[in-house]
Amino acid sequence: MLTQENNELLVRVGPGTPMGDVMRRYWHPVATSAQLPGPDCAPLRTKLLGERFVIFRNTDGVAGMLDEFCTHRGASLALGRVEENGIRCLYHGWKFAVDGAVLETPNHPDCRFKERVKQPAYPVVEKGGLIWAYIGPKDLKPPFREFAAHEAPPEKRLNIRVNVKCNYLALWEGGLDSSHVSILHTNQARRSWAAGRGVSDLDHTKWRPMDDSAPIFEVEDTPFGYHYSATRKLPPDRAGNAEMRNVRITPAIFPTGRIIGGPNLDFIVWETPNDDVSTSTYITAYSPDPIDKAHIFGILGLNDPRIWSETDPNYKASWDNGFFQDRDSMQTNWSGLRGLEQEDAAIGLSYGPIYDRSKEHLVPADVAVARVRRRLLEAVRLVQAGQAPPGVNLSDLRRVSSPDADMPVGSDWRDLAPFHMRLEAAE
Repeated sequence: MLTQENNELLVRVGPGTPMGDVMRRYWHPVATSAQLPGPDCAPLRTKLLGERFVIFRNTDGVAGMLDEFCTHRGASLALGRVEENGIRCLYHGWKFAVDGAVLETPNHPDCRFKERVKQPAYPVVEKGGLIWAYIGPKDLKPPFREFAAHEAPPEKRLNIRVNVKCNYLALWEGGLDSSHVSILHTNQARRSWAAGRGVSDLDHTKWRPMDDSAPIFEVEDTPFGYHYSATRKLPPDRAGNAEMRNVRITPAIFPTGRIIGGPNLDFIVWETPNDDVSTSTYITAYSPDPIDKAHIFGILGLNDPRIWSETDPNYKASWDNGFFQDRDSMQTNWSGLRGLEQEDAAIGLSYGPIYDRSKEHLVPADVAVARVRRRLLEAVRLVQAGQAPPGVNLSDLRRVSSPDADMPVGSDWRDLAPFHMRLEAAE
């Protein structure tokens, strides 16, 4: 378990906090491209690491991110007009380019003034259907990182943003905890339980069954953070071969990412901290085949308009509405919730905004969760010592993956992902 002091250190991400300093060394997804659907569309108001920003797409289709509040008198630029390759403050008409340059100051026509003033602006990269930004020290800006998901064409990729009212660490730890999959996601993963009740309607994923709810874990630090293996006994329909085990590898990509592999599609997920008590989960599904949006929404349980919609990414299930949990269905639906994201978000929200981890009682199955905390604390020490945190200078992570395969007992799980340790040379 963590001390209360270290727990506070990990969960606070605002300006001037130790973890905030770590987080500001990385690029973060701040919007989906679909949230800015075309040139001169409405701007997007957003938060990142406790600071407020406005994101807009100019007339040329280029995205930019500026401080939300106008450098003139502090009015919100999110109310502004997006026109003629800039965003114009509604209050006095000051107009700014995507790089923060002052284009017009109608109430102060001195052209020299525009050369001395600038709206704070931040580096932006649009890649793979997401808009990424860097808000850290300018002289320490790292290279932008490439992932396999970026190479998928639009028809074979789907990006989803879900805004959840809880701390980033609760969600990231959950995503790195493979032992919960066989329990929380029983209808999708623990097929023996579901089959015994004649359940088939929630069997969306076609993933390998995970009937063994007590996998054996091994963890190893990597240049991008760490990865771990979860080794399980084969499910009942394949248990005849006692010499084989199922092995699944999950990479934890700093500062808040993970990859979840599947037989016909993969997910890369980022838990971007908006502030200490709210997080934007960015989910990218990518596949060799065209993506069926309705199918993905069904897997995740995001096909319920009471909970979430593409036009309003705020997650609406909460204690106030009982998370829309259907307890009458729990003879055939283990959680009473429908879909992976519904189940994961409900658990994250159940902690409250920030959970006191000093009250926990960890077991060996929590080894991957313990490791992410240790690595984050190491990252804090590195940054405080003037060094780079894990993986920040890597640029090519396209071969980082989440393999899932049956292997002979005694095999080395690292053979499934040898490239993960070879990334050191890219720094």
